[in-house]
Amino acid sequence: MPERRRRISQQQTQERMLAAAVGQVNAAGLTVSLDHLSFEAVIAEADVSRTAAYRAWPNKELFLNDLVRELARAATPRAVVENASWGLISGLVLADAAHLADPDERWRLGVELMRQAADGDFAVMHASAEWRTYLALNATFLSITDPALRAEVQVALAAAQQRFVDGIAAGWQLLAGLLGFRLRAGVTSFDTLAAMVSASVRGLVLMALADPAIASDRIEADPFGGGTAAWSLAALGCASIAAGFLEPDPDVVWDAARTAALRAAMAAQSLATAGS
Repeated sequence: MPERRRRISQQQTQERMLAAAVGQVNAAGLTVSLDHLSFEAVIAEADVSRTAAYRAWPNKELFLNDLVRELARAATPRAVVENASWGLISGLVLADAAHLADPDERWRLGVELMRQAADGDFAVMHASAEWRTYLALNATFLSITDPALRAEVQVALAAAQQRFVDGIAAGWQLLAGLLGFRLRAGVTSFDTLAAMVSASVRGLVLMALADPAIASDRIEADPFGGGTAAWSLAALGCASIAAGFLEPDPDVVWDAARTAALRAAMAAQSLATAGS
């Protein structure tokens, strides 16, 4: 005799149904519509009763509307510099700590950090079904026929975009401070830098879905005076933007005390990242 399912609340039913549906969408990616999603399959994966599910959503259209809201609210894609590996950053910075008094050496190190971090994060974003869902939502939400739902999704996506840009801005500001860089005169803020980097990387991620060579091709070059290396388009885009926004701060005095402070800051950030 099959085991009787434990009775759960209406709210629990809704939460489990939406979580199961988000999981299915993120596993397959969001298409132009959600018609491919089976309401019955979501019920089975959520492990709720059909009666409870249909009590919450008398028809599939109502469920899909709530699912779009849930996907939009949950859309918080990874930030490029914010999520770079602190193991990578610590290794590069601390290996060259003895040379950081030279502004040219700090610039060379900054360029290499941009190149490697952009490559790593682009690879994660390109492979991520969640990122494809986020991009699809941005591309298709204007086709939502219900004006109230469309406006609600737009607000949620705008909030996700702001969180994304804030994360990138915080990452660039942190790295600039660690390496003794500053914004060039006339550049308004790190938010502006972050918005430009965001647009560049997002565009390349979208283009690479149709043309995988964008993700794999490399150019052997020394475009920023950091030494010849293999550059991806994503890394070139990020570094080109950053090079236009940042410069060594002439007021920075790089002595033994600053090197010691840098080591301590890198260690603290690595510990914080590992514990999060």
